[in-house]
Amino acid sequence: MKKVILSVVALLFFGFVQAQREGGFRVGLDVGYIPASGGAGVSFDIEPKYNIKENMNVGLRIGIAAIARDVEEIGNTTFVTATAIGSYIATFDYYFPSGKSFVPFVGGGMGYSTALSVRASEDTDVEGLDPDSGFGGLIRGGFEWGKFRMNLEYNFVPKTPLYREGQVTTGDISNSYFAVNLGFYIGGGKWKKN
Repeated sequence: MKKVILSVVALLFFGFVQAQREGGFRVGLDVGYIPASGGAGVSFDIEPKYNIKENMNVGLRIGIAAIARDVEEIGNTTFVTATAIGSYIATFDYYFPSGKSFVPFVGGGMGYSTALSVRASEDTDVEGLDPDSGFGGLIRGGFEWGKFRMNLEYNFVPKTPLYREGQVTTGDISNSYFAVNLGFYIGGGKWKKN
């Protein structure tokens, strides 16, 4: 654990001393809102990136998301379809430098996703259920303004069985989702002004 913490501190330090230029390093932190049918969700992503050119970078987005859908009250019991998603996505972003601190971008990525979906109430026992995994990806577009970042993102997540009442499955459920993300980045300097 100590080695992991020291590695992250070293990466953040090198991000601060690099300018927004080819060879620079930065770390992005995003929090997202996920609209869902009859509910909502949240996501959190951390994404170390390396600038391969002044207007292009590659990274690894490590993300988690939790989505509650189809919330309904039956008597005194609330039922919800809850989905937990984890992902490791290799990313690429292309920036359209404007000569100002406001810079639009588009990007995408491919990688590995895991998901577990359960239709349950608060009394349902979900221990022992294993998530399914497979190929995942994303497409996104947004802008950076100084160190602030906002983007709209669609995440492709494999379908998984929907568990109901513990181990019983009731068919597959789509886990792909749309998110509105807000965040900031550490390191990498600022976008250059003309």
